[in-house]
Amino acid sequence: MTVRPRMYHELAAWFHLITAPDDYAEEAAYYLQVMQNIIGHAPVSLLELGSGGGNNASHYKKLVPDVVLTDLSEEMLALSRTINPELPHLQGDMRTVRVGRQFEAVFVHDACSYLTTEQDIRQLAATAFEHCLPGGVAVFCPDHTAENLVYETDHGGHDGQGRALRYLEWTYPGPPGTYAFQVDYVYVLHEDGREPRMEYDHHVNGALPRDTWLRALADAGFEPGAVPLVHSEVPEGYSEVFTGWRPR
Repeated sequence: MTVRPRMYHELAAWFHLITAPDDYAEEAAYYLQVMQNIIGHAPVSLLELGSGGGNNASHYKKLVPDVVLTDLSEEMLALSRTINPELPHLQGDMRTVRVGRQFEAVFVHDACSYLTTEQDIRQLAATAFEHCLPGGVAVFCPDHTAENLVYETDHGGHDGQGRALRYLEWTYPGPPGTYAFQVDYVYVLHEDGREPRMEYDHHVNGALPRDTWLRALADAGFEPGAVPLVHSEVPEGYSEVFTGWRPR
């Protein structure tokens, strides 16, 4: 059965109180630097696959003149339009979407954490390669690989205008013999003039081996690489960013 995370659909209007756009400035700058290190300059065009609420785009768009955002969820695209109204938004699955043009950079943030099989990764790599200009770069940012996955709990949330949200996140193993793991969320929602309420949400994520990522990128036609995610709020070695340079 396909799991439909409520965070990206009926609860999408609350997403920016789960993870706020303002918190992404450091991360977006880091990904742009990774791209620049590979192609020698900041990209002039960028396609983001699985762009979600547009949090990263709200920062990197200031330095990239040509940006297109895609996501599977229409609700998340609508949310992204509230902070990125000037950018084109297209609905589509990151594994199979076709935009009809190429870009100097293709970017996939943590949306690729929802890919649970090698076939998923290979489809994503092929899609990224098709949309990447020769001499361009693709960057992929899964939350975990099989080598660095840790089962843990987390919490967070933000206050908004007339409402607030706090959440508890619990990560635990998936079915034996798979790369899937499971994440439960409980949200406590406060709105002015209403009784607080709680909502439950279940996600299925994937943590595939780093060699699977690197092989898939190479087989798609990229020269693959990997660098550690560098972020002030992320422990060293917690996460890895995969890169693919498309030869000229």
